[in-house]
Amino acid sequence: MSTLANQLVLAEREDVARGIRLLLGRPLITERGDPTAFELIRRRQDPLTKWFDYHCGWQLVVEPRLGYARLLKIRTVPDASRPARRVRSGRAPFDRRRYTLLCVAAAELLPVPVTTVGMLADRVAHACATDEALPPFDTASKPERMAFVDVLKLLESYGALLTVDGLTENFADSVQAKVLYRVDATMLMRLLTAPVGPSRLAVPAEEVPLRFEELLRETVREPRYGGAEASDAQRNLRLRHSVLRRLFDDPAVHHDELTADELAYLTSPTGRQIVRRAAEQGGFVLEERADGLLLVDPDGIATDSRFPDDSATARVAALLLLEPLTAAPSGLTPEQLTAEADRLLRRFPLWAKGYQSEDGAERLAADAVRVLTDFGLAREIGDRTVARPAAFRYRATATAGPQDDQA
Repeated sequence: MSTLANQLVLAEREDVARGIRLLLGRPLITERGDPTAFELIRRRQDPLTKWFDYHCGWQLVVEPRLGYARLLKIRTVPDASRPARRVRSGRAPFDRRRYTLLCVAAAELLPVPVTTVGMLADRVAHACATDEALPPFDTASKPERMAFVDVLKLLESYGALLTVDGLTENFADSVQAKVLYRVDATMLMRLLTAPVGPSRLAVPAEEVPLRFEELLRETVREPRYGGAEASDAQRNLRLRHSVLRRLFDDPAVHHDELTADELAYLTSPTGRQIVRRAAEQGGFVLEERADGLLLVDPDGIATDSRFPDDSATARVAALLLLEPLTAAPSGLTPEQLTAEADRLLRRFPLWAKGYQSEDGAERLAADAVRVLTDFGLAREIGDRTVARPAAFRYRATATAGPQDDQA
């Protein structure tokens, strides 16, 4: 093979590895939002599509003319640790009200190529009024308008809604605000990745709260894996995809989180070979430990959330609380964690000003524990928070300096 051919092969490998990590961190990439990333994915569409299909069973849709690439990620186990977040207001997670308005607004946007904020609000209000399962939407209420604005801003960030004239934020202050939108119905339909649409479950509204977990699992059921009568090939396909989905979508995968079949597949010669090859092709560093696996992206582009990270007080507190948490094999109670958080607040009185209040230590401890559980570094067992094996990776260790060596 010539030197030029070698360089082309190497360039393609590097592009594919970067494309894999870009899509894992941002499953929706638009030409408008990141032209460089979109062009790379468009150029390497074929190998990227094959990689995601073989290893994770995820479909990659690239629309060059429409200007977007969408990785349709499906989780075998639904996970609430990655909520939709408000584009404004410090990226606070969506609450129930905003999720409801998001679903209704998306449904009302599908049949209209162009609309205004007032017309859309009226359509949403009418839809809520005519469906007994939905609470009413009152545009006279500012909190309601603010929730609606958060929904529209999220759709704008996805590229499903394009502002032609005006500012969406103005609707929060006045119901008379004038904003004109162009709707991308194709993008709207791509936002939902569930193999089984919720409307296809045909369950009476009054039964949904009672069967919510069951129905949620039904939306991610994939026929290609078969059911009780699955063939050996279907079972092996399901195991490969379920293990690699966990590995490429979670910060850490512990062996005790896997089923017996998944663990057997992961520790088999074939399973280990596929995992190592997939990590290498994605440009990851694979840490294999006695209790699990951890993928490290040297460039930090494969995730939308990082740890350690000093961008949020709760994440700093989470890192600081790992020391007492890893030192307690049986874990810590909420009261003990609150006491540790209180010591941090007293030690650094100018830090974490949002928590310098009467209940601040309790709130800080709860927020820090949430960070640790979301990153797979801790879990709650009974009334205690217990460190997971991956947490010891961040434990501080003492090292001997030159003076210590001379002592």
